Amino acid sequence: MANPEHRFDALVIGAGAGGLFAAARLSHQGYRTLVVERLDRVGGRASSEVIDGFTVNNGAIVIEVGGVTEETFAEVGARFDVRRPKPPILYRIGGKDVDVTGGGWGFLLSQLTRQGAKLLDGLGAARTDEGMPTGSLSTADWIRRYTSNENVHGIFRNMCGSVFAVSSEELPAQVFLTYFTRKSAFKKFGFCPEGTIGIWQALAEVVVGCGGEVWLDSEVTDLRLHDDGSVAGVTVARPGEQVEVDCRVAVSDVGPAATADLVGRERLAAEYVATVDTTPCSMIVVNFASRTPLVDAPGLLSFAKTRRMAYVANFTATCPETAPEGWHLYNGTSVPQPATGPFDEAAETELLHQDLHEQIPGFADARILSTSVWRDGWPPQRAVAGFDITHTTPVPNLWNVGDAVKQYANGGTTACAETAKIVVSEITARYPVPATI
Repeated sequence: MANPEHRFDALVIGAGAGGLFAAARLSHQGYRTLVVERLDRVGGRASSEVIDGFTVNNGAIVIEVGGVTEETFAEVGARFDVRRPKPPILYRIGGKDVDVTGGGWGFLLSQLTRQGAKLLDGLGAARTDEGMPTGSLSTADWIRRYTSNENVHGIFRNMCGSVFAVSSEELPAQVFLTYFTRKSAFKKFGFCPEGTIGIWQALAEVVVGCGGEVWLDSEVTDLRLHDDGSVAGVTVARPGEQVEVDCRVAVSDVGPAATADLVGRERLAAEYVATVDTTPCSMIVVNFASRTPLVDAPGLLSFAKTRRMAYVANFTATCPETAPEGWHLYNGTSVPQPATGPFDEAAETELLHQDLHEQIPGFADARILSTSVWRDGWPPQRAVAGFDITHTTPVPNLWNVGDAVKQYANGGTTACAETAKIVVSEITARYPVPATI
């Protein structure tokens, strides 16, 4: 048994988006919560780092406004410093950057092709169960039913890449259409002037402010179970020591596979273990800066014709604090082919650079701050949307949160906020506070 200082109502493994959303909710509702994070900073795959004075996001770059994310911040009393670019996104079509704000699908399609009416009808039909495609039909194949126009396919491919980190050939049409016709579809978003890490630091402050703790540079190395199979506690490796921690409930944000490893796969039902090794997505990111402005779009710039690049983000237009004075900070992101299997990193990175040279005049003189390849154990999303597993586990007081257990047709940090809300609701129903440990 751990000493009293190391007894908590709730243990959260991982300070990524899902973990911190869950920890803030638990702390706010009265659970003494411990967050254990192996890295030296919060945010996980949606964090930020400073490179030569530039605040570079090394994962998720935009935060949804007005949905479950902002709702969570309001409920727990966390600061929500997100600045919205206006317009949020421009589409480069035929060499022109087009603002479709307020025009919807009809206006966008009219800019792409004269035959947009049929595809618009298909989008409208998808709002009903009868018109929604089912099965394994890909988004690209669904679009081919209506048009072969390269610009249309390029825009939809890059939409899939931007939101779901896979191409339209890999994303089920049902997922895409459900997201864009029945969900929030990420219409309102913005950047944090501290870098995306600022969002997660605000949630960590809630945990600490409510009497909980956040341990960085610390790693859960073993998960202990009671005789009845429930979580009793964990062993945490901290600099220079090992600490035994007791808890009533545990939430994992390290992914279902890593969580199963901590429990011991031999302790879990084979049927469940067969589901935990989900298929991750991949992305390639180039962060670059320039003394002269290279992009007019104040938020995201997406494209109808690129080899791989899905978008370029312009940070300093709304958040000049992210770069030294006189500099402009950007991010170019692509989805490799395939995004869900082996690919040639060097070749795919070169294709992204070719797109940047072609689409962004002046890129040749830009300063490259970092290039990151997100894949395998450190992907942009741990599961392709539509192929997620359940957030519950065979261990009764252990849950998963994050982008491998997201709700159908959701993605990114918004999906992490949604899974955390669901999990915390289940915890409060089954293990109400006040707790006696």
